[in-house]
Amino acid sequence: MRAAVRRLRRVLGRRGIALLLLGTGKICYGLGFILTSDPRPPGLQTLTERADIRCWASIWVLCGAITFGAAWLRIGRDRWGFIAAMVPPFVWGSAYLWGAVTGESVRGLATFGWYATSHIGMILWASAVPEYAVPHPARRERP
Repeated sequence: MRAAVRRLRRVLGRRGIALLLLGTGKICYGLGFILTSDPRPPGLQTLTERADIRCWASIWVLCGAITFGAAWLRIGRDRWGFIAAMVPPFVWGSAYLWGAVTGESVRGLATFGWYATSHIGMILWASAVPEYAVPHPARRERP
């Protein structure tokens, strides 16, 4: 098991592991909305007026699959995975922000902040992570 994990880390690298986790999370999140029966979750009226929630959730699944697939690409070619990872939280975060502005969703501003930081911010950070290993700090010499 350990050898398989080491091999996977070597093949994917830091950016690939981030894309793998992001893609898997987005697929699971989208499937959660597809498989539930709530057609109009609070705060997403802007989206659900234009299409069914399952349609919007399928965007999470599609972008998650693109993100997951990009994990296996080389640096430089993986940028579309990071772009795809940002699409659903950007769209949904904007809808929650609009819901807060219009008074539809009391928690809309907090949810927007959550999407902006824990999704968009983390994706932007992960896309800037260098692939090479950070050197360990020098060991202190004993007196």
